[in-house]
Amino acid sequence: MSEDRKGHGFDRHMIEALVCPVTHATLHYDAERQELVSKAAGLAFPIRAGIPIMLIDEARQIKADD
Repeated sequence: MSEDRKGHGFDRHMIEALVCPVTHATLHYDAERQELVSKAAGLAFPIRAGIPIMLIDEARQIKADD
């Protein structure tokens, strides 16, 4: 297993290539919540079993202080 996958269950390089499906802005990885956060869209996309779920219907609305 590569260093990028250890302890995360996903490839960090893959996540760096992903953008928000709504705004096409950069995403921030929240390791604690296992989410990819789009502050521009106010959405957090879950990562389940190491797979980012980039569906708007699956995203969580975030507050300004999240």
